[in-house]
Amino acid sequence: MKIIDPHLHLFALELGHYHWLKAENPPFWPDKQCINKSFNETDLLLEEPLSLAGFVHIEAGFDNEKSWRELEVLEEICDKAFHTIANIDLTTSSNDILAVLNKLVERPSFVGIRHLLDEQALPLLKNKQVLKNINLLNNKGLIFEVQLSLTDQEAINALCDVVASNTNIKFIINHAGFPPLNVHANEWKHWQNNLTTLSSYPHIAIKCSGWEMTDRDYQASWLNKNLSLIFTTFGSARVMLASNFPLCLFSHKSYQAYWQSIISSSFFQALNEQEKSALCYDNALNWYSMNEILK
Repeated sequence: MKIIDPHLHLFALELGHYHWLKAENPPFWPDKQCINKSFNETDLLLEEPLSLAGFVHIEAGFDNEKSWRELEVLEEICDKAFHTIANIDLTTSSNDILAVLNKLVERPSFVGIRHLLDEQALPLLKNKQVLKNINLLNNKGLIFEVQLSLTDQEAINALCDVVASNTNIKFIINHAGFPPLNVHANEWKHWQNNLTTLSSYPHIAIKCSGWEMTDRDYQASWLNKNLSLIFTTFGSARVMLASNFPLCLFSHKSYQAYWQSIISSSFFQALNEQEKSALCYDNALNWYSMNEILK
């Protein structure tokens, strides 16, 4: 089975900054040292019948001031087919944004940007300068990676306004919108309702990964329930399975072990072959415009 992994991070610690990986900086995870080292594409090992056809590298804090540097390094050292999502600071002036974008579009791997929203989602999505800069992306037809909790109702309302006003951007939700651990809680129902709301916009897709960010020891039953609901809500053409490597190593011994847990899940086994291919390969191929490099 061919896989395009649409959400992973490679680290080149000897070349980049990666301030967030340093012990003295947040996030203060007790196990952060497990991933505080360099990872390259040779660490993305899969065993037959699985094979990694390509991947999408999501910015990892290499150099937030000159985000094109991360892309330059990756394009120099990677052999597999890949595209990149670059960091950008949407709070800066439009002239600064355009200057950064002009640098980024010179890189053949570049397809979109990410400004981490997370707990700052609401003020960011209400910020006039941020909204103006998102509109610049709309004019360029790029991808905007959306990382926030779908339980944040006010932020989701603001996001819907942004999505409705920027129909030329492909918005891709990161980490399944962080489903809460307790599926019987009101919070999980809020996540479910907002999942349904966002699915009504045809230019939104969702990536399913980052489960370890909710609970390092998450259960298969929780994973299956979330995946089934996401698949039912978004359909077979707008859901992508991903790894969040190397952070998936918080919960699994290896890259292979993570993907094995996904394909052996009861959710995945219940899919037909066309649906399996869509979630593991075809949707990432289409949403991240990888057709040309995977001919």
